[in-house]
Amino acid sequence: MMTGRLKWVTFVLLLLWAAAARAQGVVVDYSSPRKYIVGGVRVEGNNSFGENQIIQLSGLRKGAEVTVPGDQTAAAINRLWLQGYFQDVAVSIDSLSAAKDSVWFLISIKERPRVSAWTFTGVKSGEKKDLQERLSLRRGGEFSEYVSKTSSDIISRFYKEKGFLNVKVTPEVTRDTMIRNAIRVNFAVDKGKKVKIKDINFIGRPDDISEFKLARSMKKTKARKLYNFFSSKKFNEKEYPNDKKNLISTYNEAGYRDARLLRDSIYYVEENRLGIDLDTDPGKKYYFRNITWTGNSIYTSDQLSQILQIKKGDVYDMVTMQKRLTGGGKQNELDVSKMYRDNGYLFFNVQAVETNIQGDSVDVEMRIVEGKQATLNNIVINGNDLTNERVVRRQVMTRPGYLFSQSDFERSVREIASLGQFDPEAAMSPEGWTMVPDPNNNTVDIIYNVTEKPSSQLELSGGWGGNTFVATAGVSFNNFSTRRLFEKGAWRPVPLGDAQNLAFRFQTSGTYYTAVSASFSEPWLFGKKPTSLSLSAYYTRQTNSYLAWNILSHDRQMEVYGFSAGLGTRLKWPDNYFVLYNQLSWQTYKLTNWYSNYFIFDDGIAHNLSYTVTLSRNSTDQQIFPRVGEDISLSLSLTPPYSLFRHMNKTADGDWVDAGSWRNVNYDNWTAQERYRWVEYHKWSFKANFYQKLFPTLDFVLRTRIQFGYLGYYNRKWGYSPFEGFWVGGDGMTGYNTYGTEVISMRGYQNYSLTPTTNSQYATGTAYAGNVYDKFTVELRYPIIMQPQSTIFALVFLEGGNCWADIRDFRPFQIKRSAGVGVRVFLPVVGLLGVDWGYGFDDPVNGGSQFHFMIGQEF
Repeated sequence: MMTGRLKWVTFVLLLLWAAAARAQGVVVDYSSPRKYIVGGVRVEGNNSFGENQIIQLSGLRKGAEVTVPGDQTAAAINRLWLQGYFQDVAVSIDSLSAAKDSVWFLISIKERPRVSAWTFTGVKSGEKKDLQERLSLRRGGEFSEYVSKTSSDIISRFYKEKGFLNVKVTPEVTRDTMIRNAIRVNFAVDKGKKVKIKDINFIGRPDDISEFKLARSMKKTKARKLYNFFSSKKFNEKEYPNDKKNLISTYNEAGYRDARLLRDSIYYVEENRLGIDLDTDPGKKYYFRNITWTGNSIYTSDQLSQILQIKKGDVYDMVTMQKRLTGGGKQNELDVSKMYRDNGYLFFNVQAVETNIQGDSVDVEMRIVEGKQATLNNIVINGNDLTNERVVRRQVMTRPGYLFSQSDFERSVREIASLGQFDPEAAMSPEGWTMVPDPNNNTVDIIYNVTEKPSSQLELSGGWGGNTFVATAGVSFNNFSTRRLFEKGAWRPVPLGDAQNLAFRFQTSGTYYTAVSASFSEPWLFGKKPTSLSLSAYYTRQTNSYLAWNILSHDRQMEVYGFSAGLGTRLKWPDNYFVLYNQLSWQTYKLTNWYSNYFIFDDGIAHNLSYTVTLSRNSTDQQIFPRVGEDISLSLSLTPPYSLFRHMNKTADGDWVDAGSWRNVNYDNWTAQERYRWVEYHKWSFKANFYQKLFPTLDFVLRTRIQFGYLGYYNRKWGYSPFEGFWVGGDGMTGYNTYGTEVISMRGYQNYSLTPTTNSQYATGTAYAGNVYDKFTVELRYPIIMQPQSTIFALVFLEGGNCWADIRDFRPFQIKRSAGVGVRVFLPVVGLLGVDWGYGFDDPVNGGSQFHFMIGQEF
């Protein structure tokens, strides 16, 4: 049955045919339709489209049977018209042969002009890219009323979401003088001034719900209040309906189950400033009475009630009840659904049903459908174009054939995000994974969608200062693969894909200072166990050849050789976030005619052989900008207690006499070379970082950090080691430091300024003697850009710390305080860069206003 539109097109077509037939002498009996065979089709007026393409779109093909007059030709016009490419379409009879029962058609078209350029005026350069992505306009496309209207609407919505409620969009069309049958389309945008919300009035609010609580419930609709200082006050039409639902949820959370919004009105209180009235009827306040469970067989009602944490007489909080049943509360907080899903019951379902309401009391029955346990079927990794798939698979806790576990799934997402080879923001987003359950077979497929990001880093720098050239060159391949060393085509520029780290670094300032280092780490030894292997070696040389002082001699020099090897093992207890790391290191200092006021001796060799054991736990959600979790480590470094094996005294004449025991040894006549040829100490270190996201919808992250270090001795007569102490203060950068120390930053103070000094019996002058330190940090962080190409976040901090020469003088809260602001930039090719401004309050000489710059490390 023909539609009304098709009938109208057919009628118009008949009139056209009649006129064309008379003009061409073709005789058509319109009162007696008959069937013909299409002998051919000719096209005129086409420029951009080929003749065959238009004929194919029309549906009139040679050899086909048509009725003249009839619906087929009307349908051909309709099909061509619906393409949107033409502003005029006509189909007429070109010729007709009644004897041969054949008909030839002529399709006459007038093409719409093509758009040679789409432009925007009145918008920022950064907004143009966003608009182009939303509009998906291409050069060579057609421009119609539909395109004009839909594009204008999309642009208007874009700016209304940004708070420009009075935006006006005007499409401007001009002929392109360079291209035939082409036009240029410009969208002239008049954004006007941004409209912001000044006041929100909550009418009908009960006394037990504060205005602040209601205001905070509206996530995107904020009034100009002090507590909304960091929030946008623009009015967002798209988010406003959701915020009205959030408002009612806040009433429900307070026990007002019947709360409803009577009306809302939006009006201008002044130019570009809105007022919003929200008139609510909270209704009666309700309380829980009896809570019962049905359908549960795996867990008892008491066990489930313990997770629910709701007692008789509690406020009837439907929102919190639902969170404790099905999730959506704080991270790592156990809910009923998660307890079942961790045991494989993926198809578990629970529904809270109000069975009786009497007065202000509500009886609730929790109806459970446990279902059957689900088994993991296919685990698919998508998007790993460079990184080997086995690198990702060994990180995930979900394995085919295992029972489904919600905790294992969440841990797998976290491990992928913190791997360092993929975009952590994409991995943690809902698009980062797909779950495909199959209730018929009680199985589930999980697809992890990863996004590769550049991970290797290159460092090249050079400069001229102090009449000398300073240069640094370094490269770090953070996704190296030894397995592909001999694979053809893998060297681009080096074999990558196995998440190993290979790094080289060279630094020089001519003949004055030279440093070379190399390191390698394998996160999974032999690729089969979560045991890491780390190897590193380095060499530094410093001389007295310094152009700034016109000293070109090499008669004084200090050389340091070092090597270390370590193994780290993931533990299963107390949980599998713990790692036990063991390291053996060797360091040798070789001095030739060195400065006695700089080091403890001027000629000789000192050896530092140490073993370090570290117990750490890292549950942060990613590396660069963690939002939740903790990173805690406790380490102990030990050298052999050489002094406990010594039993010789040295006389003033240089003779050695048996003292009988290490307790009787007197070191007064020992030289520094004799005493420190083999360094001894035990060193304790504790560091703890805690991350907490403060608001559900805002990425404000609170980072708190505690640090403590102590360098101890085995023998009081021997005393503290001159090696491996702590230098506290400043930016935490080591510079040319070759001395065996650990540098601790303390923003707001000059470098090393909080480190105590002491007179040395072996050296002229004073030396640093930081043997105990503590430090406390509170940072508030906020991300600015979170993209694979760059991560930028700002911070404000409060910091306090101090350093002591002796454990007996240690006062943990006698600290130097500072505060300030900073910014961090992470670039995949360079690493982490940062600048901080800090103000030290407790040292007028070394404190005050200080700027600190950092590269490749965290405070």
